[in-house]
Amino acid sequence: MTQDRTEALREFRAELRAWLADNRPEAPSFRLPQSFLEVESDAQFEFLRDWQRRVYDAGYLGFDVPEKYGGQGVDNDKKRITVQEMVRARTPFLVNVIGLHWAGPTILMYGSEAQKQRMLAPLLRGDEIWCQGFSEPEHGSDLASLQTRARPSADGERYHVSGHKVWTTLAHVAKWMILLARTGSEGQGSPAAEKSSAAKYAGLSYFLFPMDAEGVTIQPLVKMTGEGGFNQVIFDEAPMPKDALLGKEGQGWQVAMTTLAFERGAADPAARERGAQLVALFERLASLAARIERDGAAVIDDAVAREKLVALRIEAEALRWSGVRAAVPGLCSERPMVLPLMSKLTISEFNQRVTDLAVELLGAEAQLWLEDAHAIDAAEWPRAYLNSYGFTIGGGTSEIQRNILGERVLGLAKSK
Repeated sequence: MTQDRTEALREFRAELRAWLADNRPEAPSFRLPQSFLEVESDAQFEFLRDWQRRVYDAGYLGFDVPEKYGGQGVDNDKKRITVQEMVRARTPFLVNVIGLHWAGPTILMYGSEAQKQRMLAPLLRGDEIWCQGFSEPEHGSDLASLQTRARPSADGERYHVSGHKVWTTLAHVAKWMILLARTGSEGQGSPAAEKSSAAKYAGLSYFLFPMDAEGVTIQPLVKMTGEGGFNQVIFDEAPMPKDALLGKEGQGWQVAMTTLAFERGAADPAARERGAQLVALFERLASLAARIERDGAAVIDDAVAREKLVALRIEAEALRWSGVRAAVPGLCSERPMVLPLMSKLTISEFNQRVTDLAVELLGAEAQLWLEDAHAIDAAEWPRAYLNSYGFTIGGGTSEIQRNILGERVLGLAKSK
């Protein structure tokens, strides 16, 4: 990196830090969700969407999208700095997570010029929210066996979708869905289909589905925290235009795997900054341990508690440096995809261990729930612990992630 470039990035960081200090929104009167998985009320959604719009309008969002599509121009360094500074400032999250990090990059890779021109700018600003239609009842981890079907109309001008998607985060506020559906005859239980291990993959196609189409029913699902955000979506011959197809018909599995690579952080150059988020999470845990008492002394002074805290702090630092290492080809040339493919598994499980320890340290106080005025940190920690299971399941369970690492990265035998 040249000296001029280094100085320009230093100035950008200072400018961004000053803007965040002046524009970071005050906490609202209502409870905010901890992640995009729990966005439930209109008030929560509008607050978070307004924040995303402000960030975009100020010029700090879209550093992975060319200017002609509404972005700031591809600049991974500025994207990385923006992630760092927003973590440092503890700003609200950007609500259109699926659009920004999964749908948008996939459209850039596979979309037609018309799709890029139409979809990307509203996605970046949060004017149009996206959801994901992959998982189905009985077909979650075994995604390739899904049965939602997109049937071409007789005139060839549209498709009609019938089927059932589940765990559809943000469906209740979404304008668009990235939809994986079956267009071929494969995977329907016929003897010929069952004999071919590749058949169920070949019959899938990937669509940009309009959620305001007729024949779409959205039903909310309530999690064990009492919060919404998840939904199930039922399609009854729901129409979509033929140009909703992303890529080619029958190419859906390939496109979906690209989306999952982005979802799991394996294809995002800025994903290595998640390590800073883990360190920040640990620091909040350490602050909790210093503030609560057991037998008249701060919990952080307890030898057993300190040992557990130190172990997590070491792990957080290791994960942070793993993210840095992943960006240096010479340090991971033998297996360049190991660290990116590990990130979803390691980060989600680290988050779960941190919140689990927080609940353990709180002891009986962890029983106090969200409406209890005496709950420490407004019951953030037990709520976060229960919510952590969404991240070890969504995007591929931890068990699936270990299979991927074993089979595709380490070359181990396929599990039975």
